[in-house]
Amino acid sequence: MTESSFFASVGGHETFVRLVDTFYAGVADDEVLRPMYPEADLGPAKERLVLFLEQYWGGPTTYSDTRGHPRLRMRHAPYKVNPDARDRWLTHMRAAVGALGLSPLHESTLLDYLERAAHSLLNTFED
Repeated sequence: MTESSFFASVGGHETFVRLVDTFYAGVADDEVLRPMYPEADLGPAKERLVLFLEQYWGGPTTYSDTRGHPRLRMRHAPYKVNPDARDRWLTHMRAAVGALGLSPLHESTLLDYLERAAHSLLNTFED
């Protein structure tokens, strides 16, 4: 992790925890997305997403150290990720990013990645 990483530039661990907490607050009440999280407690899912995003953006490698390669498409394959699920995910994530108060450049960089990632995880067009 270098001090010039995106991770460090946006505030490090605390920023990613706030992002994920705000995101999952929306997911918790979403009738389409919430069933994709079989655990009653969203805490483990939050932790996994924080670790993944931190690593992706230049922070600690704890995600790969503990879980191996991210394999995002494989990990999401059991769930029906259709355009509605993708759009709901993006709605909650855009709201969470907006709540961080990042600089316009950091916000657009983060949103660009999240939007591309969401589109890449589509695995069906069925309702």
